[in-house]
Amino acid sequence: MASLDVMNPATAQVLGQAADSGPEETASAVAAAKAAQIPWAQLPARERGKRVAIAARAAAEQVELIAQVLARETGKAIRTECRGEVTVAADILEFYGNLGSELKGQTIPYNPRMLTMTAREPLGVVAAIVPWNVPLVLMALKIGPALVAGNTVVVKSSEEAPFATYLMAEILMQHLPAGVLNVVNGTGATCGNALTTHPDIAKITFTGSEAVGEAIYKIGASRIIPVSLELGGKSPMIVCEDADLGKAVAGAISGMRFTRQGQSCTAASRIYVHETLLEPFMEQLGAALNKLVIGDPLDEATDVGTIINARQAATINRYVAMAEETEGATVQRFGELPRDEGLSPDLFLQPTILSGLADDHPCVLQEIFGPVAVVKGWSDYEAVIEQANGTHYGLAASVWTKSLSTALDSTARLNAGYVQVNQNLTIQPNVSYGGFGRSGLGKEASLEAMLEHFTRSKTIVINFD
Repeated sequence: MASLDVMNPATAQVLGQAADSGPEETASAVAAAKAAQIPWAQLPARERGKRVAIAARAAAEQVELIAQVLARETGKAIRTECRGEVTVAADILEFYGNLGSELKGQTIPYNPRMLTMTAREPLGVVAAIVPWNVPLVLMALKIGPALVAGNTVVVKSSEEAPFATYLMAEILMQHLPAGVLNVVNGTGATCGNALTTHPDIAKITFTGSEAVGEAIYKIGASRIIPVSLELGGKSPMIVCEDADLGKAVAGAISGMRFTRQGQSCTAASRIYVHETLLEPFMEQLGAALNKLVIGDPLDEATDVGTIINARQAATINRYVAMAEETEGATVQRFGELPRDEGLSPDLFLQPTILSGLADDHPCVLQEIFGPVAVVKGWSDYEAVIEQANGTHYGLAASVWTKSLSTALDSTARLNAGYVQVNQNLTIQPNVSYGGFGRSGLGKEASLEAMLEHFTRSKTIVINFD
C-alpha cells in the first residue's frame, strides 16, 4: 500500500507514514462496514448505545497518550487544546451512547381499526470525512450518532493529521464488533473520491472547506443520498456599549480560538466594538494577547502552537499582506515568536489584529483560517447588524450586552445557526450546532441531529379487518 509522510509542524520533521488508501483499500473498508451493518442494526438500540459509551470511557482513560499524538501532528498546544479535545470527544461519544432509548417512532390516530405508526431505521454505511483542525471532536460528532442509530461507519481521516484519529478509533474498535467502525486515510482526490462515490455508501457527513463541501454535495445529489456539511465561517462578534469590557476581551480571545491558532470555522474573526469602548477594548485585547506564550506544542507553558503546514501559513500571510498594502489599514501583531532550537520558525504566527478595512475587503469577507481578526468600531445598531450579516457564511455569532431586549432582538436577527450572548463557547454535547448559507447543511451534537441525519422514518399501517 502507498503511504504519505505526516509532518510535525512544530519541528518540520517527519513523524511517520500513514496509509495512502486508494480505491481498492477504500472499497475493502466499505465492504467490511456493509457486512457488519445488519447484525449491528439488529442489536437493541440501548445495547448499541451501551457499547459506544463503554468505548468512549476507554478512550477517556487514554487522554494523555492521544493528546501527545494530537499535539505532535497538528501543532496545537497540548495544555490549552489537545487534552481538552480528547476529553470532549469522549464526552460526545458517551452522550450519544446514552441516547439509544430515544430511537423511537410514533403512533398515529389515523383509524381505530388500523395500527398506524412510524419507526426509525438506520441508513446503512456512513462515510464520515474529518478535517485536521479538531479531528477527534468532529469524528465523535459523526460516528457517535451514526453508530448508536444502527449504522456502520467508514471514517476518512485527514492526511495532514491522521494518527490521533487512528489511535482513538483503535481504542474504540476494541469495544465494538468487527467492521462497525473503519478508518481510511489518503488524499481527497483518491481516497475521498473513492469513498463518497462508492455505491454502498448511504450517507455522507463532511466537515471541511467550502469548495470541497460543494463538490461532495454534488456527488450526494447525483446519487440522491443525504449529505451533512459543516463548512466555513466568518463569525461576527458584536460588543455593545453596555457590555462588560473584561468579559468581552476574554471572549474575543477564546472566540477567535487564538490558542488554536485561529484554525476554527467558528472563529470570531469579525469583531465589532461600540465606538465608546473601542479604545479600551483594543488596549486590553493587546495586553492580553501579548501574554500568550507562542511555542513548542508539547511545552506545558505554551498557549499557542503552530499553523498546520506551510501552505496554510502562506495563505494567512497573503491575507495579512493585503491588509498591510491597504491605505488606511493598521496591522498589529502580538506576542513573541519562539526562538528555541529545533522548532520550525516559519509556521509560528503571532495573533494579529487588522483595523481600518472597508466592509468589502477580502480580509473582512473571506475566511482566513488563521490567528487573524478584523476589529471595527460601530455606533449605529441597525448598521452593525447589517454588517454582521454581510457575508455568505452563517455559522456562528455572538453578542455582548447586559440588555435583555438587545440580546433577544440581535439573536433573532443575526443570520447564523449558532448564536451566543456574553460567551463564545465551542461545540458542546446536547447543544445543537450547525450553520446557514454557505456554512453548511444539517446539525450536529444533539439528539435531533441523530434522528434527522442518521435515521430514516418508515410509516407502517396494519389493517386488522
